[in-house]
Amino acid sequence: MRDFLYFSAMKIKYNYVVIEGNIGAGKTTLAGRIADQFNARLILEHFADNPFLPKFYSDPDKYSFPLELSFLASRYKQLQEELVPQDLFKTFTVADYYFMKSLVFAASTLTGDEYNLYRQIFYIIYGSLPKPDLYVYLHLNPDRLLSNIEKRGRNYEKSITKEYLMKIQESYFSLFKQNPGNKYLVIDINEIDFVSDEKNYSKIIDTIFFDDYPIGLNKVIL
Repeated sequence: MRDFLYFSAMKIKYNYVVIEGNIGAGKTTLAGRIADQFNARLILEHFADNPFLPKFYSDPDKYSFPLELSFLASRYKQLQEELVPQDLFKTFTVADYYFMKSLVFAASTLTGDEYNLYRQIFYIIYGSLPKPDLYVYLHLNPDRLLSNIEKRGRNYEKSITKEYLMKIQESYFSLFKQNPGNKYLVIDINEIDFVSDEKNYSKIIDTIFFDDYPIGLNKVIL
């Protein structure tokens, strides 16, 4: 009965929810669990097969621009193919990234003329994609993020630094302020573990789907 009530409430309130966060925040895990629980259409970013990603972590200055351009193209193509078409059997969509993520990471890796050019390209295509009803950001401090990154053991992530994570975090919050017309929900999960603790997972679900939030930036500490 509880799952049915959850699903009914979500159908009424949201059609499209994005779960975002810094590297290692658990956004893909949460998006996958929500999709499984409520039979939602799931959109996951295809980042692991990007040939520029390992090269970028080893030589950021050389590979930052081609990396960001390749992500921009692949994210746009994926969202056009998976988000725009209608699925008659799944009225609710959850994704582990939003297209605006491209600008967040570009702001952390690109500078000067490269960033200005990238930003122009971004806004040319940004307006053609659907906007989420709710943008959820999972907030963890850099030490927790580094611990999660180490646990999952991806070789190309070993060179990620605390300073880099801080820059990404600052870019996210800067973008929130620059785009106040969206509905943002920042959930501070520093004191909980929703992956292994079902009660904490339920707290996040309640926070996302059963509280009402105004347009703009909303913050909750769990």
